[in-house]
Amino acid sequence: MGIKLSVCIPAYNRPEVLPALLDSILSQDYNNFEIVICEDKSPARDEIREVVSRYENEYPGKLRYFENEKNLGYDANLRNIIEKSAGEYCFFMGNDDLMYPSALKTVASALERHRNVGVILRTYASFDGTPDQINQVFRYFDIEKFFPAGSPTIATFYRRSVVIPGVVIHRGEALKFSTDRFDGTLLYQLYLVANILVDMNGVFLPEILALYRKGGIPDFGNSAKEQGKFVPEDQTPESSLHFIRGMLDIAAWVGKSRNTPIYHPIMRDIGNYSYPILSIQSCRSFPVFVKYAYGLARMGFWKSGLFFAYFFSLILLGAKRVDSLIGFIKRRIGHTPIIGSVYGGESR
Repeated sequence: MGIKLSVCIPAYNRPEVLPALLDSILSQDYNNFEIVICEDKSPARDEIREVVSRYENEYPGKLRYFENEKNLGYDANLRNIIEKSAGEYCFFMGNDDLMYPSALKTVASALERHRNVGVILRTYASFDGTPDQINQVFRYFDIEKFFPAGSPTIATFYRRSVVIPGVVIHRGEALKFSTDRFDGTLLYQLYLVANILVDMNGVFLPEILALYRKGGIPDFGNSAKEQGKFVPEDQTPESSLHFIRGMLDIAAWVGKSRNTPIYHPIMRDIGNYSYPILSIQSCRSFPVFVKYAYGLARMGFWKSGLFFAYFFSLILLGAKRVDSLIGFIKRRIGHTPIIGSVYGGESR
């Protein structure tokens, strides 16, 4: 039978891509799973309900669908879907992404082989348009790694769990730390990952588990907790600064409340890999981009030499050329370059 997995899909708009996601899940070669969808009172609720209804009829008992009475926002809806799930582990998927073939079987196998696992750090790939147009693979190590509970593991997993598709957490542990304190950050999974890894182990899997769709229009800023912080259908410099500030605030809170020294290692790791948080606003005018980078520097990233290297490379070369160079390096070595003192776990 194997471990029961809950594939958790927080849904808001995008009904046109939901069938492809459901097809990718329902074609998996592992059977002990459920699909849990929580629709967050979006304008496309009727269309989403219609899509789900077709699949419920075709796959009776496999899907469980809920509609929120009000728009909870990303973080509260993630918490909501964890509470409504029944599996031992939650496997999160964005509602416009795709699950990679054999992903559930790969996860279940790892959970059987390793004891007391709280979080799985996954490999994922990004694509443009169709899934055969993969542009980058995000593989952090070249082989499977075991990470014992504690601060070094949290520092490694933290930033690398921002992108939601393929993130796997122990549901029972997640329920223990339920809180609305960080609603409006879009980073509830980081709060859970950090707390769970204080007590439980982690595993990194080199196999691709999910495909992340690039180019989608962001749809945050609609709920009460997100308004004034994020703007629907846009990623403003202010919203990006709020997002990064949320990452640091969560790290500081968990570090203090759980008496575990994680803030400074996480800060260094974000600084060493700060290219994405800079490049996301590099399309802005030069004065706006410089002001944005200054805002990041004031958070403490001025201490990172690589932060300035990324900043000037974006100004001199542009994001497209730097993206191509990074992609080439990843393909050449087979994984994301290790920068700084990244804890690499244990090979078993």
